[in-house]
Amino acid sequence: MKISTKGRYALRLMIDLAVHNNGKPICLKDVAKRQEISDKYLEQIISMLNKGGFVKSVRGAQGGYLLNVNPEKCTVGMILRLTEGSLAPVSCIEKDELNCERADNCVTSIVYQKINDAINEVVDNITLQDLVDWQLEKNGQYVI
Repeated sequence: MKISTKGRYALRLMIDLAVHNNGKPICLKDVAKRQEISDKYLEQIISMLNKGGFVKSVRGAQGGYLLNVNPEKCTVGMILRLTEGSLAPVSCIEKDELNCERADNCVTSIVYQKINDAINEVVDNITLQDLVDWQLEKNGQYVI
């Protein structure tokens, strides 16, 4: 499994919205500038996040975007699955079941299932709040 720029930028966008959350909508152009990402590309990603219920759009002169999820309850896995689709390393195990005509004789499926389980274990146990905390620590702003 390889995470595309869409998934990586979605995580950066969500972290940015969480770090800069002061109750006021955040302009996407400001996020694009801080993250050094094309605002046109971010518009595509924010649209997905908005449709998925992760962010809320506020219209008007002072408009922008707000988080619509609790960072402590939103996981990396939730964000990546929305933007990337399945995180399975191979298509035959995408739905947590072996979907292959060779399933009865395929021992490599055991490896693929273990990889899938490990990926899910990681992404489903790291929250947006964890990422925010790590970002603040990296910037020398310790969280108590």
